[in-house]
Amino acid sequence: MFAGPTGYISLASAAFYGVGLYTAAILNAQMAFPVVVILAGVFCFIVAVLVGMLTLRLRGVYFTIFTFGLVQLLFYAVAEVERIATGKRGRFVSTEGTETVYYAMFIVAVLVLVTAVLLRRSRYGLALQSIGEYEQAAEHSGVNVVRTKVVVFAVSSVFMGMAGAIVATRRAYIDPGIAFDLNVTFMPVLMAILGGMTNLIGPVIGAVVFAYLGEFLLTRLPDLYMLVFGAVMVLVILFFPQGLWGLLAQGWRKLRGGRRAPA
Repeated sequence: MFAGPTGYISLASAAFYGVGLYTAAILNAQMAFPVVVILAGVFCFIVAVLVGMLTLRLRGVYFTIFTFGLVQLLFYAVAEVERIATGKRGRFVSTEGTETVYYAMFIVAVLVLVTAVLLRRSRYGLALQSIGEYEQAAEHSGVNVVRTKVVVFAVSSVFMGMAGAIVATRRAYIDPGIAFDLNVTFMPVLMAILGGMTNLIGPVIGAVVFAYLGEFLLTRLPDLYMLVFGAVMVLVILFFPQGLWGLLAQGWRKLRGGRRAPA
């Protein structure tokens, strides 16, 4: 349902993830951890609204290029501010316990799913579906495409910022290169592709399989990690365009059809 707009929005993940990391790095030693996580989400929301109002009229490949530019812009801006303000690159982070981080991330994951369900059932969900299928037709039908994109862009940025703030407290040190890593941009998209982007269950399955597959390859085949991982993703895209959830759904339909056949 959200394959069209969400695919583009996810490409900006690294920018808001990095904002969350730096929010925690600066504030976690001065404020309570839950307050820092909430502030990271608020800061990302403000940045997303400001950026989205200026740029979300872009479409397709132009918006994709913009998202990469946004990550690089924040990278150099933060690096320059640090150079001027502190005279050095990077900073140490006040850490939190493993259990605290686990439960905080679990709460954010639940909030993401609840928000996605509510969004899907709202008028914005209907608008997103029409935009994903045919943006020009949606616009001519009266859908405010720019406003819909800005709202979803801003809401999704909140969770990326909160996740970044939580993860930052498990690192002893961060710098702009760590915070604004372009690999973070691709991860959510690859997870969604692997699991399937036609519903809300697919990306969850993709994230779980993606994480375990990555850990398995890194520990068992570290030298061939990227080669095997890349081959798996290519095979999924070529032979299972609906992702793992689509494959499971297709298998279930065939199984049910086979059971009905004798009757």
